[in-house]
Order: sequence, then structure tokens, then C-alpha cells
Amino acid sequence: MTSNEAAPAPAPARDGAARAQQDSPRASADPLAAVYDVALLDLDGVVYLGGSAIPGAAEALGRAGRLGMRLAFVTNNASRSPSAIAAQLTGLGVPATAADVVTSAQAAARLIAERLPAGSPVLVVGGMGLRLALRERQLRPVSTAAEHPLAVVQGYAHDISYGLLAEGGMAVRDGAWFVASNSDATLPSPRGPQPGNGSLIQVIEHATGRAPVVAGKPEPPLHAESVRRTGAKHPLVVGDRLDTDIEGAVRGHADSLLVFTGVSHPADAVLAPAGQRPTYLAPDLDGLTTPHPAVTPGDGGFRCGGWTARLDAGAGKLELSGAGDPMDGLRALCGAAWSGGEVTAEMADHALQGLDLPS
Repeated sequence: MTSNEAAPAPAPARDGAARAQQDSPRASADPLAAVYDVALLDLDGVVYLGGSAIPGAAEALGRAGRLGMRLAFVTNNASRSPSAIAAQLTGLGVPATAADVVTSAQAAARLIAERLPAGSPVLVVGGMGLRLALRERQLRPVSTAAEHPLAVVQGYAHDISYGLLAEGGMAVRDGAWFVASNSDATLPSPRGPQPGNGSLIQVIEHATGRAPVVAGKPEPPLHAESVRRTGAKHPLVVGDRLDTDIEGAVRGHADSLLVFTGVSHPADAVLAPAGQRPTYLAPDLDGLTTPHPAVTPGDGGFRCGGWTARLDAGAGKLELSGAGDPMDGLRALCGAAWSGGEVTAEMADHALQGLDLPS
């Protein structure tokens, strides 16, 4: 896509070839905050959940900043402006400015601006975040198909109405370019996953038969926008979802840290397909400020700390033995599972039973 082609490429990791063939979590003798220049942090499920900060997140980010890591907050949620998000973060004890926030609305607006001339009408099926991002790119937000928009951009907003969806559908039917801020099927909430923009865009797609171009994670435009705005040379993507945050990092040739404070669970990490395997694992954002132990193959298994994991795919067995930090056990299991051979959900759940990890 044009947006991605125009972006400065992030610097490859020192072992980029190994990342392409990720077969176990990577070690780091130094805290990640001292290794990477910028953390590209997801928000929902990583820094906060709903309106509440995730316990310990503000303190961990403060320590990461003191180690020299710059913090940027990268979200697929297009409903709010960067300044509103920054104000929320500051209120939760994470000092931030609008310049520290990158949204899928901004990535979508850049995509459209690179295709359409300044002043072009764009029908917004979404919230104020999208409208402000379009104006930043000298595009004209409109609300009806009668205004002959050249593009329709859709992003999550809790109050999207049928009438607005209908206007978007009519404009797409009439030839407007269809762009979505993101395609997350769900979004996290204190009550559990709720329908996200990926569910809402099905209304227009189903009615018109036209799928949108997607700007947000895991597609490249949002990662490129984040790198462009932060000037990151060696970024670390931090997220809670394999199918957006981690896959987006893989597709953007960046390293990643998966935390278990949101959507993904330890079993998901064990079962992660090749394109969604994180570079590092941690229970929460404390993983930015601590070393990460090595996962080493040997004696028919994979060792990490006091744990050894072995996979016998032919016999349908994934086994873990030893003792110590439960995260080391998970890292060993990922090494065994990612090494090859089919691992089922039942095998992963059985192997994880002895670990005190969030389910």
C-alpha cells in the first residue's frame, strides 16, 4: 500500500533471519527497555482495561522510561482523538501528550490522503477521532451519501447508528473507496470481549459485496505510521493480542512482547502459528524492565530456567517437567511447540496444568 511504501523502514533486529523462523522465545540479558529505543504499546488490555489502569502498568512504564525507552501508544481504536487518549493516560498515572499517541484513524486518514486530493469529501462512519484525523490531512468529513464522498472510512464508535451505516453502504455502492480503521472482531472490556469494528464493518461489506482496505493492526499502515511519527530505529511492539499486535509486528519486521493482561492467554502463545509468534513473553509490562532468560534446545527438549518441555507429536504429547518461575515453563513449552509438529489445544492445556499462570 502507498502508506507503507512511503514510510521509513524500521531497522531490522540483529537477528532478523531468526525472527522470520521464530522457533522459541528470545533471550535478553539486558532489560528490554535498555535494548529498544521505542516501545509501541497497545492500550486496551495492555495499559488499561475499560476505564481502569491495569495494576502496576504505570509504575512499569515509569521504570522503562528511566531506563531510556521512549513510550508511544498505538491503538486500533479510532473513536477518540490522540489528545483525549493522552488525557486519559495522564489521569491513570501514565504521563502522555497527543504526540505520544498513534491511532488507526491517523493511519486510515493518511491512506486516503495519499490517494485523494486535498479537500476531498470522505464519509465518516465512526467517531470524532476519525473526523479529526481526516482534517489533519486536509480532507473534508461528511455524513451523507448525498454529498458524493470519494471515500468511506469506518471506525469503532459506541454510538454508530443504523442510519450512518446505511449512508456508508449507499456511498460504497455508488463507488466510494471503502477504508476501515481496523478489523478487530472484538474489543476487551471488564465484562469480557465485545463486538469490535471488524464485526461492524460486516454490515457494509455484506450489503455491498465490497471489502474495505484496512489501515490498523495487523495490516502494515498503522505500524508504518507509528514508526514515522516516533522516528523509531529499533522499536518493540507490546501487545496482548496475537492476531493484531504480534502479527502486525511480524509483518512490520519488528520484535514484540506479548503480555497476558488482555485477550491472549498462555495456551494461545503455545499454539501461536508462525506468523503470530512473539519475540518475548511476560505476564505484564514488568517484562520491559527485566531480563529474559534463554530457551535452549537439548536432550530432546527445550529448557528455560528450571523447566524442560518435550514434544512427541507422533504420540500426541507435550510434556513439561521441573520447577521455578512459571513464565520460564511457558517459554520452554513455546520452544517445544514452535519447533515443529502439530500441537493441539488439548495438548497445550494438559502441559500448562502444572503452571500457576492466568487462564
